[in-house]
Amino acid sequence: MFRKNLIANDGSEGAKKALKVAINLAKKYDAELHSICVEEKVPHYAATIGEVEEYRKEANEFFRKINEEAREAAWRENIELHTKVLAGHEVETIVHYAKEGNFDLLVVGFMGHSKIFGRVWGSTSQNITKLSPCTVIVVK
Repeated sequence: MFRKNLIANDGSEGAKKALKVAINLAKKYDAELHSICVEEKVPHYAATIGEVEEYRKEANEFFRKINEEAREAAWRENIELHTKVLAGHEVETIVHYAKEGNFDLLVVGFMGHSKIFGRVWGSTSQNITKLSPCTVIVVK
């Protein structure tokens, strides 16, 4: 049924709950498990190249930590987690990645740090659900 699963992960509590569900489903269905983090925006009005480089360094460390924690959680359940960080618009990037990767299931958390999870139902979460090429589970 669900052979290739994707979790959208921003490191929030909602994403951590979604990760647990995704790990359990991967175990149940003996499925591949992948994770996507979306880096939403680089500062538009940086005064110096140093500010952009500092932002990039902080973002890389943030996503490295999120992915390391997620891989460890999956590993504890004998699941291999394949991680990816992409820049772009959150909904468009997740939906495109799910389509290009031929995923069967997309798991997202309801609340989070970023626009992906932080808006109320009816905006971003709804758009991901509506536009996704595969089944979506929204975890609360």
